[in-house]
Amino acid sequence: MSLRITPLTDPSRGPYHRRLAWLASDADSVPVGTAFLRLFTDPGQGHLAELALHVHPVERRKKAGTRLLDAAVAAARDDARRCVVAQAEAGSPGDHFLAARRFRKVLTLRFARLSLADVDTAALAGIVERPHPGYRLASWQGTVPDDLARTFAAARRAMDDMPMDDTDHTTVTWDVDRVRAAAKAIAERGDQLHTVVAVDTSDGSIAGFTELVVPGNGTGDAQHYGTGVLPEHRGHGLGRWMKAESIRQTHGRCPDLGGLLTDTADSNTYMRHINDSLGYTPTHTAHRHRLDL
Repeated sequence: MSLRITPLTDPSRGPYHRRLAWLASDADSVPVGTAFLRLFTDPGQGHLAELALHVHPVERRKKAGTRLLDAAVAAARDDARRCVVAQAEAGSPGDHFLAARRFRKVLTLRFARLSLADVDTAALAGIVERPHPGYRLASWQGTVPDDLARTFAAARRAMDDMPMDDTDHTTVTWDVDRVRAAAKAIAERGDQLHTVVAVDTSDGSIAGFTELVVPGNGTGDAQHYGTGVLPEHRGHGLGRWMKAESIRQTHGRCPDLGGLLTDTADSNTYMRHINDSLGYTPTHTAHRHRLDL
């Protein structure tokens, strides 16, 4: 099959990344596949490129994927990137494709779903209402309130030591502007960001947080974005407490929502235990692959 790889102009550019794109088409100019390469510009991730590559199922094994991959890898090298990462469902054609092209598996992600129709509201209330001396829960929709913005941005370092095995993601630098920009991006695409935090009552600082993004129309499934507790506040059950409150509020506020989705590194046994205890059911597994340049 005669293939043409065409670089595209991608309007997806944020303050912390830019993105390159390519289209693979056949001799009749029919699109058969795409590749997107996200080049992170955050100081902590300037070495990293993230690849998303898709080829139409009927067009596979005709070199479109290889040609797209070659273009993306060449661009990553030209931009002095140290590695390219990509993700595929375990056992899928994409999983085998990456493994056959010198990518190595560096992380296993386990995906799970909680059906809101099956939520035990009495059990959730018992978890939420159990006292946690020295802490209280707070929550908001959308952008963090001004009086909590600084401490919320500081609390984002709770994710710095999240188990990510050998993905080489390093750390992301958060400040108030970045926190607000992330919330704004979610709102601009029409979705709703819901945040629950645990507040240290001794000084009013945020000890941990959990975020959930709900589709704008309130139907389908919502997606957990992250749950983290600062190292100095761990061991008090705050992660489960916050997540239970997030589920409880969402169950009451979004009657047409089907469920909540989450993904967790296989090595993150603490968060996996929380999800299991709250009734999340495993759905599938994905592999994160890395190519060193």
